[in-house]
Amino acid sequence: MPRLIRHDLNHPYEIPEGTELPLYICGCGLSKNKPYCDGSHKKTRDEEAADTYIYDDAGRARVIKQY
Repeated sequence: MPRLIRHDLNHPYEIPEGTELPLYICGCGLSKNKPYCDGSHKKTRDEEAADTYIYDDAGRARVIKQY
């Protein structure tokens, strides 16, 4: 069953301790390399905070709230 999941963060979490290089964990839910960040959050920079969006390989669509 498909589900719509809302991610409030549009940037990665940095894990600075215990690694030689900074490690970033995906916070937007769009990374193809989960749990690690692959830069996909850059697509979300111009989103409106009050809106919900769906992303797929073709791009982004705003969800029209009907409830």
